[in-house]
Amino acid sequence: MEGKRVLVAMSGGVDSSAAALLLRQQGYECDGAMLRLYNGEKAGTCCSADDADDARSVAYRLGMKFYVFNETERFAREVMDRFVAEYCAGHTPNPCIDCNRCLKFGALLDRALVLGYDYIATGHYARVDRDPVTGLYRLLRGRDRRKDQSYVLYQLTQGQLAHLLLPVGDYDKPAIRESARQAGLLNAGKADSQDICFVPDGDYTAFLQEYGHVTLEPGNFVDREGRVLGRHRGLPCYTTGQRKGLGVSAGKHVYVVRKNARDNTILLGDDRDLFTDRLTACRVNWIAGAAPAGSIRVTAKTRYSQTEAEAAVTPLPDGRMEVVFDRPQRAVTAGQAVVLYDGDQVLGGGVIED
Repeated sequence: MEGKRVLVAMSGGVDSSAAALLLRQQGYECDGAMLRLYNGEKAGTCCSADDADDARSVAYRLGMKFYVFNETERFAREVMDRFVAEYCAGHTPNPCIDCNRCLKFGALLDRALVLGYDYIATGHYARVDRDPVTGLYRLLRGRDRRKDQSYVLYQLTQGQLAHLLLPVGDYDKPAIRESARQAGLLNAGKADSQDICFVPDGDYTAFLQEYGHVTLEPGNFVDREGRVLGRHRGLPCYTTGQRKGLGVSAGKHVYVVRKNARDNTILLGDDRDLFTDRLTACRVNWIAGAAPAGSIRVTAKTRYSQTEAEAAVTPLPDGRMEVVFDRPQRAVTAGQAVVLYDGDQVLGGGVIED
């Protein structure tokens, strides 16, 4: 769109590069930006030095300026420190959601507006439109359900959606790679990043010990009757639904049902004990800007890769919400997000409580 300026969040991957390419083809005036989030990045992880080189190369090929903004202090405070605190509380957090909320759609958007840009854009597989009746902005799933990333964007607000473009959400991954290949972008075939950027080897407990100075406190595995089944190495070493690596001989398969930070115990049980038909959530965000007046029917999911399930959601007076599923859901995990949908539209979501 001629005259409209966009700051594209570029990670060095093909999706954000294709977002810049598509917007340039649509006539937007684009520049690229990467957020430097923490020190000691390793090659092959999100926002590493290699990624910065790839993003810079793409930006220059497309005739765009390229910025690197230092947000290491805010990332440490809002994402890494929260990650440590949540694990110590017995939860299993999703740091990518916190990063989106505080950094990509917080710090980056703030910088973009100060610098005179009209929009920011990312390579997320989701879509934004505006309801012609209410005038409210809506967050929609990506058209390719296999790549849909709307789950990690549920905390977006009306103010953020008004300044957000998500151009790859109308395409599937093969089409995005092909458009990048035809444009001669060097990262057209680059593999997607899968790891948490500050835990590239997946060893959460080592990160908690080294960065968070967390001392693992062993405690008891217990059953529903309070009988001690064995000893655990520390709450952060386990997650809800885990079966392997427990070191318990119970004569049958047992699973982590719940972690209790109050007495440092972990409840073990059968697979059927993992199912529940209700949850409460805090830190709730309603994308429309206000909670519904009463209970509403939705579909909801409690994990990124999960298929959503039919449910009723009721806003609570203290700003939390209760979600009651038509059918019990397996391994609902405190600290993860529950995200609500109405068809393709994301209504909002919150953080699952104990």
